[in-house]
Amino acid sequence: MHELSIAMSIIDIACEEAHRLAAQRVRAVHLKLGQLSGVVRRALESAYEMAVEQSEISGARLVIEEVPVAIYCRRCDGERPARSIQEMCCATCGEPSYEVVRGRDLEVVRMEIDP
Repeated sequence: MHELSIAMSIIDIACEEAHRLAAQRVRAVHLKLGQLSGVVRRALESAYEMAVEQSEISGARLVIEEVPVAIYCRRCDGERPARSIQEMCCATCGEPSYEVVRGRDLEVVRMEIDP
């Protein structure tokens, strides 16, 4: 389960940033998670809950924003949502495309802290 190592990396990032900011407490860690990231959300949430309790930021919530897949459509000449992760076609016109613009995200984007 690689989600455990990802959860531990998220916690390490949050701990480092909390030390850098001299934060008293980390309330939440916000994460962008793309549909094509290869990470199973529920497994990550479970792994995070288990790992965070044994860390310096015990009690910090993990807030996940799911990022849908977006592709570049040549016919529409712009970024468009994909029909699905199995069908990489423009949801607007149906043109196939494998130029993924968004959806591979796995990024800590924000933290809620007590200074």
